[in-house]
Amino acid sequence: MAEQAEIRETLLKEKQRLEQEVSELRLSAPQDRREGSPFGKREEEATEAADMEKRLALEGKLSALIRDIERAIEKLNKGSYGRCDVCNELISPERLEALPMAHLCLRCKAAQDKSAPTRMRR
Repeated sequence: MAEQAEIRETLLKEKQRLEQEVSELRLSAPQDRREGSPFGKREEEATEAADMEKRLALEGKLSALIRDIERAIEKLNKGSYGRCDVCNELISPERLEALPMAHLCLRCKAAQDKSAPTRMRR
């Protein structure tokens, strides 16, 4: 039971850290959005758009990690923590130690990664 308490504490601390990071990311976003000018500054606007796209992508990744942590905490509450969501086999202790919010065993994660659509790299 002490082990589960440690896992819960680790997950909660990581969730808090990620939520803080999302908050700081949102605060760092420029607040004054100005309309584009037909007379120039296109490079500046392109840079701002690229920066916003990067911030949104990072925010999305952080939010997904927070959801994974919430899922892991829910599984702790239900008594199913450490079991794969797909095959219900035990997730290796090494994987859980490295990634406490893991919800798939390595075999199912590899299968998921293979079936995921590949994205074009820039």
